[in-house]
Amino acid sequence: MGSENIISIHSQVISSIVIFLLVLTGLFFLLSDQGYRFDVGWLLLAIPPHAWAFVGVGLSISLSVVGAATGIYITGTSIIGGAVKAPRIKTKNLISIIFCEAVAIYGIIMSIVTANMVEDYDPLTVSAKQMRQNVFGGFSIFGAGLTVGLSNLFCGVCVGVVGSGAALSDAANPALFVKILIIEIFASAIGLFGVIVGILQSSNASIAPGAST
Repeated sequence: MGSENIISIHSQVISSIVIFLLVLTGLFFLLSDQGYRFDVGWLLLAIPPHAWAFVGVGLSISLSVVGAATGIYITGTSIIGGAVKAPRIKTKNLISIIFCEAVAIYGIIMSIVTANMVEDYDPLTVSAKQMRQNVFGGFSIFGAGLTVGLSNLFCGVCVGVVGSGAALSDAANPALFVKILIIEIFASAIGLFGVIVGILQSSNASIAPGAST
């Protein structure tokens, strides 16, 4: 009970500090005649398109790798544990590991594709039309990276859980492996769907110098 009280007190203190800092920040902007900075549109446009684009590229590969690693962790432990009693499962159940690894490959491919859409430009000399296109490209690449990253994250976890069940079921009854493998194939397709949607999102995106004004 004592440890729970300490955790509760720490949570209250942290919450109070966060609220105090938010109120202090709000008062500073209001009293310094900068209240317009609470505008979400101002915040979105104040961040350069390159930042949005490369955050999307980073999310695409990082979340995909996390999903793949989680899936391999979940599946691998079940394969190792089941192989203690049934050593025959350790070879054919490696297909579950391959499915998990494919999730990371999806993210790498998408990050390479979107990173090649980004070029350097000078915001002081670029035309207004090209600047609008660059802003659109930054948001599009960010959205595509987030879509692919989250899709592959959940796909990796899904494949890992199903692969774990396939390994344990195969150890108990070999006839169940093929039936569960079909479910695993459908689970791995989720990541591919995310890549397709990401490609559609970023198909018209580009960040380029364009013509100077």
